Amino acid sequence: MPASPLILLLDDHTLFRSGLRMVLAAGIERLQVLEAASLDQALALDGTPQLLLVDVQLPGLNGLEAIAPLRRRWPRAAVVMLSSHTEPEKVKLALERGAAAYVSKADSAERILAVVVPLLRGESLAAEAGTPAALVAGLQAEPAATPPRLTPRQCEVLNLMCQGLSNKVIGRRMSLSENTVRGHVQAILAALQVSSRSEAAFVARRLGLIA
Repeated sequence: MPASPLILLLDDHTLFRSGLRMVLAAGIERLQVLEAASLDQALALDGTPQLLLVDVQLPGLNGLEAIAPLRRRWPRAAVVMLSSHTEPEKVKLALERGAAAYVSKADSAERILAVVVPLLRGESLAAEAGTPAALVAGLQAEPAATPPRLTPRQCEVLNLMCQGLSNKVIGRRMSLSENTVRGHVQAILAALQVSSRSEAAFVARRLGLIA
C-alpha cells in the first residue's frame, strides 16, 4: 500500500461520503480522500488516486458510464462501484467495463475495507483462493441487518439530523424543546449502536432508514 494512499470518493450524497470517509480513515492509516458529487467534479480534481469509489447512481452520466472516462483520467487506479442495488446484471456489466469490484452500500465496514485494502496494495481480489464470485465483488452474502426499532418521532428526528440540522433547529421544526431533541438523538445513537451523528447518517442510509 502507498505510504499515504489517496482515494477518490465519487457520490452525490454528502452524508454518505462523510460516513464512508470516516469508515475508510478508521481502517487505513494516513489515508487521504478526494471527494466529488459528479463525474465533471471528479475529472477536474488534481491528484492521482490509487482507488476510485464510484456510486452507480450519479446525476447526469451514471456510474457505470463513468467508468471509461475515469479510467482514461487515472488508468492505474482501481475502480470500485458502490450501489444500493446488487442485481447480477449490474455487477456483471460493471466488471466487464473495468471495475475491480462492486460493493453493496448495505455491506459492513469490515467487508468494504476487505475489498478496498487489498486493491490499494495492488492485489487482485480474484486471486484469493476459494473466494466465491459474490464475495470477490464485495457483495453482502449474509442476510441484511434488521433495522432497529425507532419510534415515529425518532424517525423524524433522524431524518432532520441526517440533513445536518442542529438540535436547536430540529426543535424549532418539530415544536420540541432542545433537551427533548437531545434525548431523542441519544436514543437514536444507542439504537444504531454508533457514537456520532455522522456515523448515524452512514448506518441509517445503509439500513435504508433514510434515502
